[in-house]
Amino acid sequence: MTTWKIVNMERDSSTGFVNTVHWTCSDVDGEFSGRTYGAMGLSGELVIPYEQLTEEVVIGWVKAAMGEETVAAHEAAVAAQIAEAKAPAVATGTPW
Repeated sequence: MTTWKIVNMERDSSTGFVNTVHWTCSDVDGEFSGRTYGAMGLSGELVIPYEQLTEEVVIGWVKAAMGEETVAAHEAAVAAQIAEAKAPAVATGTPW
């Protein structure tokens, strides 16, 4: 199952409102994992003070700002990383 996490946020010190969010999208399948990372500037009516934010709310902001197509693309990229790790297209090593 793909997991979205907020790893850091930047906020205006005078107002306390968040203006940049750093996030990851990741998944693990046994010993294999995949991950994407990004940062997104936020704008508009973000009316929840910093002290009252939850990770779920901020993830919702990030996904809404990205749009469904971009969210799906990140989740597909994570799945592709895991698939490639399970069955690499290129192998390395020596036969001895």
